[in-house]
Amino acid sequence: MTIGVRATVVLVWIAVWSVCPLPFPASSVGAVASAFADTGGLRLLEELQSVITDLAERVKPAVVSVFPTHGSGRSKDAPRERPPNSPGSGSGVIIDTQGHIVTNNHVVGDASEVEVRLSDKTKFIAQVIGKDPDTDLAVLKISTDRSLPSASFGDSGAVKVGQWVLAVGNPFGLDRTVTLGVVSGIGRDNMNLARYENFIQTDASINPGNSGGPLFNMHGEVVGINTAIINFAQGIGFAIPSNMAKQVIQQLLARGKVVRGWLGVGIQPVTADLATKFGVNEGEGVLVNEVFENDPAARAGINPGDIITKVDGKTVDTPNLLSRLIAGLEPGATTNIEVVRDGKRQVLSVALSERRENAIVASVPSSRSEVKLGIDVQDLSAELAEKFKLKDTKGVLITKVDQGSIAQAEGLREGDLIKEVNRGEVSSVSEFTSAVSRVKRGETILLRVLRENRAFYVVLKTGDK
Repeated sequence: MTIGVRATVVLVWIAVWSVCPLPFPASSVGAVASAFADTGGLRLLEELQSVITDLAERVKPAVVSVFPTHGSGRSKDAPRERPPNSPGSGSGVIIDTQGHIVTNNHVVGDASEVEVRLSDKTKFIAQVIGKDPDTDLAVLKISTDRSLPSASFGDSGAVKVGQWVLAVGNPFGLDRTVTLGVVSGIGRDNMNLARYENFIQTDASINPGNSGGPLFNMHGEVVGINTAIINFAQGIGFAIPSNMAKQVIQQLLARGKVVRGWLGVGIQPVTADLATKFGVNEGEGVLVNEVFENDPAARAGINPGDIITKVDGKTVDTPNLLSRLIAGLEPGATTNIEVVRDGKRQVLSVALSERRENAIVASVPSSRSEVKLGIDVQDLSAELAEKFKLKDTKGVLITKVDQGSIAQAEGLREGDLIKEVNRGEVSSVSEFTSAVSRVKRGETILLRVLRENRAFYVVLKTGDK
């Protein structure tokens, strides 16, 4: 195989440095090459190269090409990009001798079967055993009497930034292309590629057709399933970590689907302004803006305004992480959730149910200005509740938002229902006016707002003192 330029430079530099440690002498290239050969530097480089080539030969047979079958109606594959690019074929990896194959859900699309081509060019029609759009994984099965080459999973939790990895796949139809690179980052989320994201970032070259292919460590273990690239970028690819993949695959094989724990809350990040209001540090925990009636959180006593800081002792600092931790638990499992309420920490035991819908994450713009509120409000009537799709019968309705106002900057709009002012409930314009009048100029106002029956918190600045 051909080693990437970056990797070659690294290997050569290691060998050269072993001959001539810094500072590098002002000698000719010929002198360096001579010293290189005389002292065994070249042998070292060849040995390192041999490790990579042997690894590539060992893992390639387990990698397959995945193609749509004629008339399957599936959405053809391209590694999901930002934005997505044109369709193509995909890749996969055999994970056992019985013929189970892991690939991306977006490679399979809506198909119930796909064509799979092995490294020896033999072709099979594979059945789709199960799919999980939330992590972009799918499991296929081919039937054959022969024993198939397979790859084993490694521990993605042990992956370190800077370690070497090998990506194998079929970019642009070039079977079992091998690229070498390093892990550029771990724990990447907020990529808007899947509901549950915890990507490994790598600079090993990934192109259209690599989707569903494996990312190997230097032991030949699968530590990731390549799933996406950033369009027009070089050396930025993403892989689903193997530990997440193993959890999903186990359920797909057992049930044909994935079931996940459900807490029953709406959540949002803790911004600097919200942190001040709730007495925590910026980015500490996740703010609960809504608790769904009769769901696990409500039964356990979690309230709107609670800051969730830990799940079973694991620190929570983003909505994505909280969603991922809860989703990784089985329905019926009991989890200990630490919350900060009115400045005090407490641990609540929550019996999870099965997820039915998304946990709602409110995305509200951060504060950008300090001006008057800039809203008109009125009491909520039955007609207005119906017009703005509100089930609540109490609250203060925003009927107008002034252009350029702080309310507009914070994302408020006509039809939003104000439920609380500075943690106190308001059910009429008079209560709202009274609550706002107690706020001194220069202070902030914490509102709890309902929009089409989904709640979020927002902080408004009233201007300088």
